[in-house]
Amino acid sequence: MQVDPIVLEKQNKLVKDYRDNAGQITAFFDYPIPNKFYQRYQDLKERCFKREALSQVLRTINKQWGAPSSTYHNIDRLEREDSVVVIGGQQAGLLTGPMYTINKVISIIQLAKEQEEKLQVPVIPVFWIAGEDHDFEEVNHVFLPHEQQMKKFKLHDQNWEKRSLSEKAIDHNKMEEWLDSLFVQLSETDHTKGLHERIKQCLSQSNTYVDFFATLIYQLFPDHGLVLIDSGNHLVRKLESEYFIQLIENQPKISEGVCNALMGLDQYGYSVSLEVEKSDAHLFFHKDNERILLRRTADGQWQGKQNEVLLSTEEIISVAKENPESLSNNVVTRPVMQELVFPTLAFIGGPGEISYWSALKPAFHALEINMPPVLPRLSFTIIERQVEKLLKEYHISAHYAINYGTMDEKKQWFEEKNQPAVDKVAQQVKKAVEEAHVPLKELAKGMGNDLGDLADKNLYYLKDTINFLEDRLIKALEEEHSEELAAFNSLHCTLQPEDGLQERIWNPLPWLNRYGLEVIKEITDHSFPLENEHYAIYL
Repeated sequence: MQVDPIVLEKQNKLVKDYRDNAGQITAFFDYPIPNKFYQRYQDLKERCFKREALSQVLRTINKQWGAPSSTYHNIDRLEREDSVVVIGGQQAGLLTGPMYTINKVISIIQLAKEQEEKLQVPVIPVFWIAGEDHDFEEVNHVFLPHEQQMKKFKLHDQNWEKRSLSEKAIDHNKMEEWLDSLFVQLSETDHTKGLHERIKQCLSQSNTYVDFFATLIYQLFPDHGLVLIDSGNHLVRKLESEYFIQLIENQPKISEGVCNALMGLDQYGYSVSLEVEKSDAHLFFHKDNERILLRRTADGQWQGKQNEVLLSTEEIISVAKENPESLSNNVVTRPVMQELVFPTLAFIGGPGEISYWSALKPAFHALEINMPPVLPRLSFTIIERQVEKLLKEYHISAHYAINYGTMDEKKQWFEEKNQPAVDKVAQQVKKAVEEAHVPLKELAKGMGNDLGDLADKNLYYLKDTINFLEDRLIKALEEEHSEELAAFNSLHCTLQPEDGLQERIWNPLPWLNRYGLEVIKEITDHSFPLENEHYAIYL
């Protein structure tokens, strides 16, 4: 396996400045890059965490996912007062979702291992599954390559009830049909049958979509001590009870601080996709399987944005104490909740997460804690041998293809084959026909308006016939070079699908099918410095 660093040319300004430790962005973080992990560790020693209760919850919920022994070993180590975690998270996507989820897990594992060696204390990799999310449309599909483009394969769940992914039951028959439809798209390899059976086994052990996600993740990462937590699990919510109360009591500081931070970011030219108002409560209330986003009214009441519910502060604190599973966090308070639950040495996030985390420093400070060091996750493009061969054949660098795709190169290559250019020749012919047609057109108009109109229509048909021939000639040329044009399409589909990074579209299934589960272990065991923004991995 060969690995080459790649510079991304289209980075978000905020993320680029953060990576480069440049501009004003560092002021919006407590531990800017380069991160001071030793100082962060010393800061964590001054705080207390409910380690024993957390470990008990983790053992219970991981048991149902068939967690490996390495996971339980790390759960035990979490009870040690000197242990810390590296954490990141994602929704429970089907078959893990896009490849960036796998990249995030690898990032968490690698940083935890690195910092354990440096700090000489237990550093545990933790992946936070956002199981309380209700938006099934975001996770109910995968994309696979099909005829030199990406095709969306959507699971059609007939249960329209809006439940969280932690509670949304799987229709096993529908899921098996959907899995079978995916494997039909794959070429048969030595790994295909075993992979199919293993995924179905994960499915048979799963009741919900979070279960299916978690059991599959443990199949891919059995040896690295990864610990999974489902934020939608009722046991986790009960553990968070007192933390919900802290968020409720400090809501004015949190909301005002985040709004002010966003204004400051805007003044420095940093665009953040986070819409907030000072009246936002940044908590959800769960009622009849619906998540209701709360806001604070002028008189201090907690109200649903569509008036679905109205609670006093005393009532919502009572909910947090007695029925915490009725509450959940939004994008602003979820990071703070992670910080309260876990002794977090570092948070691993994608570009979008780093962007909105830049506004959250006041939310942490409202509870008198620091925001943890925030590190960009690893970013990969996987290049197989046949793809590498095509790049060399058409003299395209991996750097260029990843950043810009291959459609411009395809157009240029075809123009070189299209000589003399069919469209230019056709244009010249149409111009000549139009000039030659002028006397006939004038003669017709002189004999009557109806004949003049007929002459115009005659000219239109003459040009249309030329257009028809032009299209046929272009099509014949494309058929002559169909193999080469398909190669450019395949390169674009692989290296810049949907005009974006491969990791945001591709699911890992095609590579698991070709190389087996060991391919994930091979990538995970390779050292990738987090300082580099992207890597090309040659398999």
